[in-house]
Amino acid sequence: MTLDLTDKTVLVTGGTRGIGRAIVEAAAHAGANVAFTYRSSVETATELVESLGGPDKALAIQADAASADDAIASVQAVTAKWGRIDGLVVNAGITKDGLMIRMDADAWQSVIDTNLTGAFHVAKAAYRPMMKQRAGSIVTISSVVGVMGNAGQANYAASKAGLIGFTKSLARELGGRGVRANVVAPGYIETDMTAGLGDAADGLKGQIPLGRLGQPDDIAAAVLYLLSDVSTYVTGHVLHVDGGLAM
Repeated sequence: MTLDLTDKTVLVTGGTRGIGRAIVEAAAHAGANVAFTYRSSVETATELVESLGGPDKALAIQADAASADDAIASVQAVTAKWGRIDGLVVNAGITKDGLMIRMDADAWQSVIDTNLTGAFHVAKAAYRPMMKQRAGSIVTISSVVGVMGNAGQANYAASKAGLIGFTKSLARELGGRGVRANVVAPGYIETDMTAGLGDAADGLKGQIPLGRLGQPDDIAAAVLYLLSDVSTYVTGHVLHVDGGLAM
């Protein structure tokens, strides 16, 4: 078997930048029909659709990751266009970092609402179609921070740790229907989110056995594995893609 997604339909939340965009592009190059959500940049989303082969192969959906209504509408748009949803990648997320003593309730709640409750909304929307198909793969994007914790990121760490328990519960609920649910936990990846690290990046590299920050394509490759038929006996697993940081 190969990482071939031909004839599969995949929805990626937060798909226009960084890790999300790498996943969208990798899935499309593997043959999938790909839908992705985005929050604000219509121009970027339109350009991405065209680069993936146009509206026959790709669909851009403007959505708020924290909105239940938008989650339902996103899944419905996918099934209306292609008749099914084979893969769901829950990638959309935000950070509002700060030491907890200075963190206000809004900074806490907005991160939880987007990163964790948003995952609940979109997975719930995909739950019934995948059950009816008796097939499907859900991949949530957690973080090494959700495994190890990190000073100044109590809200983010809580949301990403919550995704792990949430996804394992989905795996137990849906396994009997042939639907799998797994987690990818990235380490420090070179994206817009880590671009501001500056000299601190060198210190991080010293903590990583492989000695480098990861690339978005490293995460996309792991997600493709979990979406593909190569991983049909893998569910409830947390796949660390972190250069050995959290071993």
